[in-house]
Amino acid sequence: MAVRTHWTVDHTCGHQVEHDLSDRAADRRAGFARWLEARDCSDCWRAARESSPDEKQQWLTARRAEEQQAATEWEQRYGMPPLEGPQKALEWAVRCRHQLVTAAYTELVVEGSWNDTEWSVIEEKARTITRAGWWIDQRDADGRDLPELLDAATDADRPTENPFV
Repeated sequence: MAVRTHWTVDHTCGHQVEHDLSDRAADRRAGFARWLEARDCSDCWRAARESSPDEKQQWLTARRAEEQQAATEWEQRYGMPPLEGPQKALEWAVRCRHQLVTAAYTELVVEGSWNDTEWSVIEEKARTITRAGWWIDQRDADGRDLPELLDAATDADRPTENPFV
């Protein structure tokens, strides 16, 4: 018997919505449906945040502050070096690094077949990349791609970006 793909969810806002979860792995559908139950439906969520530009900006500012705090705590916990670059880019880059490295850990170790020894090699390479712009450039990368991206960034035989230098 196939695992169902459509779930009827009673959201905290009181709305009942049919969700198609076929794009999720079968073993993650029930957990995601439970997560959805603890939240407002999409329409109510959007309405709450789009009610006024000031409220939307306040929400965004609070969200960025939460992300920044989590990234800073993670950075300290795992001994990540400070990033270098323009002051305006540093906070963004710290969040990008945190999101990419934690996504890679989840995909490769938690959900994948890597062990902590294999992961420690990636973690050490990540510590060598301190240019804020590099992490910002990788912000849309998939976590599974981090090992290859770090290999490319740390390859000593790689030609410089400007062949005339």
